[in-house]
Amino acid sequence: MGYVAVSGGEQAIAASLDLLELQRVSTCRALDADDVARSLPCLVEQVMSEGSLWAPDIAALAVKQARGSVEEAVFLVRAYRSTLERLYTSRTIDTGCMRVNRRISAAFKDIEGGQVLGATRDYSHRLIDFGIADEDDGDLRETARVLRERLEQVAPPVGEESLEAVPKVLDYLRHIGMTPTFEQDDTEPVDITKTPLAFPAPRSVVLQALTRGLTQAVVAIGYAAIRGFGLSHPTVGELRRGDVPVTIASADSDAASEDDAYYLGSIPVVEVESLIVSDEVVDGRHVSSLDVGYGLVMGGDESKAIAMSVLDHSLRADDVRYPTQDQEFVLTHIDGVEATGFISHLKLPHYVTFQSKLDSALRSRRDGGPAQDLQNEVAHA
Repeated sequence: MGYVAVSGGEQAIAASLDLLELQRVSTCRALDADDVARSLPCLVEQVMSEGSLWAPDIAALAVKQARGSVEEAVFLVRAYRSTLERLYTSRTIDTGCMRVNRRISAAFKDIEGGQVLGATRDYSHRLIDFGIADEDDGDLRETARVLRERLEQVAPPVGEESLEAVPKVLDYLRHIGMTPTFEQDDTEPVDITKTPLAFPAPRSVVLQALTRGLTQAVVAIGYAAIRGFGLSHPTVGELRRGDVPVTIASADSDAASEDDAYYLGSIPVVEVESLIVSDEVVDGRHVSSLDVGYGLVMGGDESKAIAMSVLDHSLRADDVRYPTQDQEFVLTHIDGVEATGFISHLKLPHYVTFQSKLDSALRSRRDGGPAQDLQNEVAHA
C-alpha cells in the first residue's frame, strides 16, 4: 500500500525526528540490545514472529530503536528483511523431530511419552513481584543457583534422548480413523512476502498470514470464533514447544536426500493441533468425527498458536455468515504492519479531501435550509 509523499515542512519533520531521538537518549542510561534480547525474550520473539525473520540481535535492536513499540519494531524488521538476499530455501521442517521442552494434551491425560509441563505461567497467580524491583546481577546468580538446586531435588534433568522424536498424540486418533488423513502434498507454497494476497487463498497462504499476523489480532479473532462468532470450539489435542532443526540440501545431491543435507541450526517453535467435532452425513446417517486445526509459530507464544489453529479450521469452513470464517476479513485485518500503517496515515494531511467533504456538507445543509451558524463557525475556526 502506498501513499503520495507529503512535500513541505521538511525542517519541522527533521526537528520532530530529532525530538523523538532526544527523548530516547535523555534517559542517560544506555540500554544494550543484548540485554533486551536476554531480559525480554517474549517481546523479541513476538517481533521476530510478526517480522518473519529469526534474528534475535536484529529484533532486539529494533525494539531498542522503537522504544518498546512492537508494531514499529516489526515494521523495522520487515523493512530490514526485504533488503536481504535469499540464498537458499530450507528443506521441509519435520516437527516430528522436535526436541521438546514442553508438551501437553488437554484431550488425554495419559499420552505416549508423557506430559511435559515445562516452563509455563498457566498455573500461577498473576501478582506483581515487587521483590525483583531492585535486584542486581548478583541477586540473579544467587536466585538461579537456588532454583537449580530445588529443581534437581524434585525433578532430575530429563535425558537428551527422551526429548527427541516424541510421538504425536493425534497419531492414535488417525490410526483409528477418528481424524481425517491426507496424502502428502508437495505443491510449491505461495510466498506471501513476494505475492500479494488474493482470494480465495490456498491453505499455504492462510497459514503464512496467520503465523506472521499481529499476535493480539490473531488471538482476538480466534477468541471471537470460539465465543460464538464462528463454528470452532477446540480441544487442544497436543501442544508442543521446542527446537526444530533447519537444513538445506547439498548443491550436488538430490534435494530429498537425508544424508547430504547441511544443518544450519535450530529455531524454537510452538506447534498446536486442535480437535474440533464436526458432523457429516454418511449413508443417510449423521456421523461425528474430529477435524483438526493447525497452528505453528516461531518462538514460544502458545496463545497465538492455539488461536491460529482455531482460525485455520474456521477459514476452511464454507460459511461466510461468520466473519471469522471469511478469509478476506481475517487475513486482511490481522497484518500488523498494514493495519498500523493505514491507521497512522490518518494523522497525515488530508486538507484537500476534507475540504471537499466540508463543502459538500455545507451545500447539502444550505439546500435543505439555513446553515448560517455552521458557516460562521467554519469562518471563525
